[in-house]
Amino acid sequence: MQMLNKETTEKRERIQYISIEDLVPPDHLLRKIDKVLDFSFVYPMVEEKYSPDKGRPSLDPVILIKMAMIQYLYGIRSMRQTVKEIEVNTAYRWFLGLDLLDRVPNFTTFGKNYQRRFAGSDLFEKIFAHVLEQCMKRGFVKEGVVYVDSTHIKANANRNKKLKVEILRESRSYERDLQDEINRDREAHGKKPFDDDDDDDPPETKTVTQSTTDPESGMFVKGEHERQFAYMVSTGCDDNGFVLGYDVCAGNVHDSVSFTALYDKLKDHDPCLMVMDAGYKTTAILRELLMDGVVPLTPRVDPKTGKGFFYKREYVYDGKNDSYICPRNETLTYSTTNRQGYREYKSRGYVCQNCPYLQQCTKSKNHVKVITRHVWHDYWEFAEDYRLSIGMKDVYRRRKETIERVFADGKEKHGMRYTQLRGLAKVKAEAALRFACMNLKKMANWACPNPYVFRFLWHFLLSSTTLGVSCNKGILAYA
Repeated sequence: MQMLNKETTEKRERIQYISIEDLVPPDHLLRKIDKVLDFSFVYPMVEEKYSPDKGRPSLDPVILIKMAMIQYLYGIRSMRQTVKEIEVNTAYRWFLGLDLLDRVPNFTTFGKNYQRRFAGSDLFEKIFAHVLEQCMKRGFVKEGVVYVDSTHIKANANRNKKLKVEILRESRSYERDLQDEINRDREAHGKKPFDDDDDDDPPETKTVTQSTTDPESGMFVKGEHERQFAYMVSTGCDDNGFVLGYDVCAGNVHDSVSFTALYDKLKDHDPCLMVMDAGYKTTAILRELLMDGVVPLTPRVDPKTGKGFFYKREYVYDGKNDSYICPRNETLTYSTTNRQGYREYKSRGYVCQNCPYLQQCTKSKNHVKVITRHVWHDYWEFAEDYRLSIGMKDVYRRRKETIERVFADGKEKHGMRYTQLRGLAKVKAEAALRFACMNLKKMANWACPNPYVFRFLWHFLLSSTTLGVSCNKGILAYA
């Protein structure tokens, strides 16, 4: 039985002498970040944006960067709301170097400084690179295996305000190499190479749905009944979940098209194995990786075969005779190499018309079965051999613990589901700072672990004999 106790509000008016240093818990995340990262590296990056000896003193640029970092570290939805949180949060004030009575900069201050000084610069990309460099110096980044994937960020655009426009079709970086390979293949088969008159033709265009609010975003078809304007963020991370590189483009661009820009950034980390999903499994991407000495690891892709028909794998390729053998041991011989880079192998119609498997093979009127094989299909087969190697299945399973975890944390904890900014340049800057914060948070937690965890672990190890648990080389295992 306890006596009823009533608290009064008299403590609100009590005057105390206290330091803001005493109000921030010793294991607070911002304390860890302040310990592992010296923010003075920002000054040389922005020095040229300020006058050396004229004008009134500016607001410390480090405070501006830290304000944006607070927003992305804690997933606050806007800079306006971030300022409100800083006003009442002593840990945020401590991180910015403000005392309890200092006035917090207005929420428009960051936007004005971005427009006047930081817009068009690579400041945020440099911040991301510097944070990643610090993670690598501490030995937290495991280079070698890179996990690649992409996700969509909802754009700040009304999906009902749109129009149809004609735009240029994205040029493929490997187009010239492919055309040269096609002509060499045609000449090897005694065919006349294609002319290069296509250079004089007008560029190819396509019709897309464009937002009138944010034209640089793209219409993303999320489901059968849901469409929205979005940006796509392609990302690569290591085995520990540290983001190594990223790229941002419109939401209506395919993964295979955006891969080249991302891969150019990931090359600096000398990957030896790149784990990707089925969206990146194209002959051009597999060829580029294998030619650079990078092993591509992709999932199995089921063939798009009609119900009741033979699968393509049931037609065996004869490399010696450059032909295909059908399930009834008839030969499909080489016919031509088309402009898309596919060799065409055709059967003989007068032989196939009496075949008992005709209805499972083709429905063509002349009873001719056509099988295509890309001129770069050998790279596809090399990738399949790697996929079936011992241990690769377990490596691919790590995607859900690495790159998919990066996107899950980004959306759940760091406000990555949508953006309130408009324009590709601003969204790229936001992605750079957000991924820098995610890497910084992981580095701070790893470099400054919670002391209470060690206390619990120590008591756990002392009682391991009774729990049937053994500790071998720092790894806990059940006996």
